[in-house]
Amino acid sequence: MAEKELKNRVASVKNVQKITRAMEMISAARLRRAEQRIVSLRPYASAIRRMTRQAAEAAENIPHLPILRERDEIGTVGMLLVTSDRGLAGAFNGQIIRAGIRAAGDVERDGKDVVFSASGRRGVGSLNFRKRTPAGAYVGFTDRPAYANARDIASDLIAAYVDGNVDRVEIFYNHYISPLQQRVTRETLLPLQQASILEEAEGDEQEEDTREGQGHRALVDYEPEPEEILQRLVPVYVEISIFRALLESTASEHGARMTAMRNASENAGELIDTYTLQMNRQRQADITQEIMEVVAGAESLV
Repeated sequence: MAEKELKNRVASVKNVQKITRAMEMISAARLRRAEQRIVSLRPYASAIRRMTRQAAEAAENIPHLPILRERDEIGTVGMLLVTSDRGLAGAFNGQIIRAGIRAAGDVERDGKDVVFSASGRRGVGSLNFRKRTPAGAYVGFTDRPAYANARDIASDLIAAYVDGNVDRVEIFYNHYISPLQQRVTRETLLPLQQASILEEAEGDEQEEDTREGQGHRALVDYEPEPEEILQRLVPVYVEISIFRALLESTASEHGARMTAMRNASENAGELIDTYTLQMNRQRQADITQEIMEVVAGAESLV
């Protein structure tokens, strides 16, 4: 490879490295804001789950509420995939899509149908590519989701469940652990009796009991009746659960992109060193060749 071509490659890789470093810094700044939103939301989400669970335990007529009516048989499962609008985030989107498709295959092998919904252009595009057109496509807000976005998604999923279009609603998202680690999480939102996300409430209640020491917990008097409270509370529970998943996914996205761009910058640095070494060797070979030509020419004159 000629020295000029190597020099052009070094310049090109340096330009790419500048872009990846800039993207890493942007993702790091956005990640800090996303972490703050998660920290602020988690206590509220835990309280909503705890209240919903307590009201469900106190209610006696849950089957009479349409949103809480549990199906005798599961015929159709609704699956919401939470992805991002942009790529360049490593395996962030791919692992959610693969998990959703794999779960759908398991459900369909049991003779059930699957209805997909997706937030984020990556998830929507991937489902369309696989000929699994999503019933709901929600895009344009994954960088900074608002509660209104979660309310729109929850409204469609609740309507599909109440109308009987789906018999169970599940959600797939990346749970944020650290910038280097995100965990694919699958949760059941509806029906409430099967909601896996409420299982965390048991741990919350145990922690609360521990803080209270040996004292007994106060009994709760409901006004109005628990059934009416639950009917108002469940939509909020679904909305806050989806909103938390969106925030977790956003933080995971920024963490994954920051890590991916850092790795890309390091790989670019290694590539620059390799090309620079090749360029120096080529220059040395050219100089040696020129010296040998001069010596040969001088010997021919003797």
